[in-house]
Amino acid sequence: MTDAQVVVYPGADLLAAACAARLVTRLVDVQAAKGSASVVLTGGGTGIAILEQLRRSPARDAVDWSRLDVYWGDERFLPAGDPERNETQARAALLDHVPVDPARVHAMAASDGEFGEDAEAAEAAAAAYAEVLAGRAVPEDHGPVPAFDVLMLGLGGEGHTASIFPSSPAVYETRRPVVAVRNSPKPPPTRVSLTLPAIRRANEVWLVTTGEAKADAVALALAGAGEVQLPVAGARGSRRTLWLLDRSAASKLGRVYQPPLS
Repeated sequence: MTDAQVVVYPGADLLAAACAARLVTRLVDVQAAKGSASVVLTGGGTGIAILEQLRRSPARDAVDWSRLDVYWGDERFLPAGDPERNETQARAALLDHVPVDPARVHAMAASDGEFGEDAEAAEAAAAAYAEVLAGRAVPEDHGPVPAFDVLMLGLGGEGHTASIFPSSPAVYETRRPVVAVRNSPKPPPTRVSLTLPAIRRANEVWLVTTGEAKADAVALALAGAGEVQLPVAGARGSRRTLWLLDRSAASKLGRVYQPPLS
């Protein structure tokens, strides 16, 4: 991943605030250029902290929220409103506080929704989300998913991203843009996730993480590790791949990735 751009911040709070500002700028620029924009959200402590910072920022009103499509990179297959769902957390952190168009907020199905919660339900939810993505794609996207303007991801200390875990069936998927994930090594065991081919359709992929527990995975990914053993190494944008890290997460990178910090 030698073409990735790395930005290191002194701490987690500053990273969240800076990423929120960066996201506002990017969405405003895209909307000015083509009228609307799209973002794929991530969960986790850092992903939600960014949304909370954005909610509190006066600059949030620079975004035309009515012209923004919101997606998720993965979701826990739990009942609607469950506090562990990425959607629930994102709504509380930001989406319930800005004038988004409900028709343009594309959440993944819940386990108490139309597909139920049996063994096949998550598969049906994944297929339905793939249909949503296909319906939002335009000819210029040249594929079955939109060319997302910004797709944000976190990562785990063992190298997973979205709900694509090392050596799992999802990491081998080359055809489907969305898959059901069963027997996840992290609870809950059933999830729905974009696949690496879908992630790589995004114009920009932002990998955002903090903490020393992530330092090994960050260093291995940027050193060119294989995506089967380290799925986050396969997450990259078609135009830009941006790693946004705090000092602890960047602690095992070489000097080439660590510009001086003011």
